[in-house]
Amino acid sequence: MKRQSRAGQLRGLRQHFYRRAVNAQADQPLRVLAYSLVPSPRARPDEDWGTLQAEADQLGYAIAARLHDVAVPVTTTYFPASSASQGVYTPPWDRPGWREAERQLREGLADGVLVLDRHNISSDDDEYHAVIKHLGEHCRAFLHLVISEEPVAPT
Repeated sequence: MKRQSRAGQLRGLRQHFYRRAVNAQADQPLRVLAYSLVPSPRARPDEDWGTLQAEADQLGYAIAARLHDVAVPVTTTYFPASSASQGVYTPPWDRPGWREAERQLREGLADGVLVLDRHNISSDDDEYHAVIKHLGEHCRAFLHLVISEEPVAPT
């Protein structure tokens, strides 16, 4: 139950910054950066781009740019008890594509970031919360997820 309430809090924070962006816009569509996190250097974000474009079209967003990063380097050799065989997690603010997204947001080139789900940003609740707050407070931007943190119950 605690996890659901945390997901609801995170969604509420995202929606707060979204409403602020909508209220700040005149009669122009919101401009978003489509952001994808691909699983390997050989993976291409094309499938994500299609999904993100469809979401943008449905909501009337204009995609200002498409950015992506590689999630985790794939280790091909396993050495027992070696850190070389473990995956390396990179926080969003250390990823080149995410840093570029923040730069564009700070410069006013977009109003928000559109991603498939929160795991493209971070699976850690505290880190994800920090990213939402940073975007809203320092970049005056919002984060839109195609798949929300907390699924809506069927009616």
